Amino acid sequence: MDFIPLEIPEVVLLVPKVFGDHRGFFLETFRDNQFREHVADFDFVQDNHSGSSQGILRGLHYQIKQAQGKLVRAAVGEFFDVAVDLRQGSPTFGKWVGTILSAENRHQLWIPPGFAHGLYVLSEWAEVLYKATDYYAPEWDRSLRWDDPSIGIKWPLINGHPPTLSQKDSDAPTLTNNAETYPIGWSAKPPCEEIK
Repeated sequence: MDFIPLEIPEVVLLVPKVFGDHRGFFLETFRDNQFREHVADFDFVQDNHSGSSQGILRGLHYQIKQAQGKLVRAAVGEFFDVAVDLRQGSPTFGKWVGTILSAENRHQLWIPPGFAHGLYVLSEWAEVLYKATDYYAPEWDRSLRWDDPSIGIKWPLINGHPPTLSQKDSDAPTLTNNAETYPIGWSAKPPCEEIK
């Protein structure tokens, strides 16, 4: 596995070594000791699997408490995956990075706690697998506007058509219009700490 920091260095692209022959292929998708050594020292507590049609955009999602780090990959199809830094006081606050994840390239993206995450489906159908460092907590679930002009994400929209959004994502605020962010001095807490 190769570990490649992106323009926001805490966001890391994981590129596996794939072994293949006439029978098919094999790769490791996760190894705890390597992840802790090269990426971040977190435990994963939940695995998620979602499917979406072409043109659907999910995001930008985050939990303002019980913040989740996510390790994202494509099981089927292809999508553009994005992370936005929402940590006030960070030198990259309000900045974004994105990359294409696909079943073909088998890359994974590590999105640390303190970032919003979104994806846009490029293939006719895509299935997303991701590991999370804390449990889903709907009371802390938040969305940031996908086309926030102050962030300026360059989504690769198919034929320039607007994406298909959930009502929650369509109504999401921008950074300058009351989107919640992580305060100066905030740090990710151990998973489950706030669960009563």
